Amino acid sequence: MSDHETSLRRKRLLHRSRYRGCLECDLLLGRFAARYVPGFDAARLAQFEALLEEADVDILAWVTGRQPVPARHDNEVMALLRRFQPSTMS
Repeated sequence: MSDHETSLRRKRLLHRSRYRGCLECDLLLGRFAARYVPGFDAARLAQFEALLEEADVDILAWVTGRQPVPARHDNEVMALLRRFQPSTMS
């Protein structure tokens, strides 16, 4: 994948993270993406893309620990997201 394609991929992920439809996910994922997506390598971009295919209620349940994280999302990006503190972002 070229640098231009990777840049476009990152921009799409940033947009998809901010406009999910659920305010809580918009804030959580949007701030998370703003902080981490610019530095993600191809593998982490793929993990985050796969996560964004899931329903907001499921993502929130996994992040908060109300539901176990399914094996398909038990990866570095989910671990980073579960440790992320959006309230510390400006």
